[in-house]
Amino acid sequence: MEPLKKNIEAAVAALEARFLEREELIRLALLGVLSGENVLLVGPPGTAKSQLARAVSGLFGGEGWFEYLLTRFTTPDEVFGPVSLRELKQDRYVRQTEGYLPSARFAFLDEIFKSGSAILNALLSLLNERVYYNGRSKEASPLLCLLAASNELPEETEGLSALYDRFLIRYEVGFLRHMSSYERMFTLPREPVPALLSVRDVESVRERASRVALPEPMVMLLFQLKTEADERDLSVSDRRWRKIGDVWRTSAALNGRDEVSIWDTVFTPHMLWDVPEALPGIREWFESRFDAALEVESEAELHLARYAATLERWTSRKQELFGHQFKKEMKAGGSRPEAAEALLSQCRDELETAGQSLRRALVRFHERERGRADELRRLNVLLPDPASAAAKYVTARLRGERMLHDMLALYRSLFDADMPGVDYDFTL
Repeated sequence: MEPLKKNIEAAVAALEARFLEREELIRLALLGVLSGENVLLVGPPGTAKSQLARAVSGLFGGEGWFEYLLTRFTTPDEVFGPVSLRELKQDRYVRQTEGYLPSARFAFLDEIFKSGSAILNALLSLLNERVYYNGRSKEASPLLCLLAASNELPEETEGLSALYDRFLIRYEVGFLRHMSSYERMFTLPREPVPALLSVRDVESVRERASRVALPEPMVMLLFQLKTEADERDLSVSDRRWRKIGDVWRTSAALNGRDEVSIWDTVFTPHMLWDVPEALPGIREWFESRFDAALEVESEAELHLARYAATLERWTSRKQELFGHQFKKEMKAGGSRPEAAEALLSQCRDELETAGQSLRRALVRFHERERGRADELRRLNVLLPDPASAAAKYVTARLRGERMLHDMLALYRSLFDADMPGVDYDFTL
């Protein structure tokens, strides 16, 4: 998958050079193509929605492209093709679909929710099963991805929930915000994007994704997200939850892995909202779940549970150990001096072993932090900001450092000495 990852990086760079402040959307659109999911862009006119859709198609050579602006007066003939007069003479109602949406590999439908019911109903099977019912026959569609745009979302009373549900990936597109973008806007490349990817690439990723495992921690995360969504009255169908898991698997397959990682889930908030206003809240509780899952993963890497158990065991016996140590220093003896001496020796050995081991683990962990951004970039080529993502690992290290600090403090209080072999710079 390494050649494909390099081509994906080049494709992202080509799109970012032409579309400013669209880093996340660009990656989502490519992930949508690779996973076979439809993408809905919500935003005002003049935000380059259709231009971006054309550019994504151009990355794959631009063949099999179809786009149309839908209105309430648009007829099915304009989208699905005209009725064949030859077939009609034989009492068969068949459309000539070549060159229209059913035969397209990439498509862009503008103002999708403004079309009539005849078009919207015909879109349902095309969007979900990639099948078009042409008269009495069922035609397989080569559609890889349909991108649609709308200036506004449908009302619940409009009966469009089934169609809306078929757009797993949703993104609100706004106007440019930064001064630097307006400075660059007049010098953007005007030539078409190069054809860096192919249909075979998509087929290869999807085939590999079918064999990617969704490990138990990721299934648990998915269920936690579902529980949170239910509590917040977010309407997310079981079909969408399954598709979210499949997108995670596609991300893992793209990056050459056989198992989903927590870093394959980063775009999930854009697959959960019904209205754009809900996205900030969804991001907040998704990040809390994400950080908790990442912390578990990081603590497992550091084996913090094992060290925490050692620290807790001897901290709980601190007063008893103080008593034994006091009697030993006062040469007061006791009913079982050998047992007390053995307990102190066991405590000393276990704390030293745990402290020295934890110190080595923290040093290794900190060394990995220096290259963590590059590591994450290799782990998921579509991560928008690997440097910021790498900072999330600091939490686990800080917990490990607090644990080491408490371990050293306990050792010092019990044995009135610094733990040997544990020289650690806590200011790092």
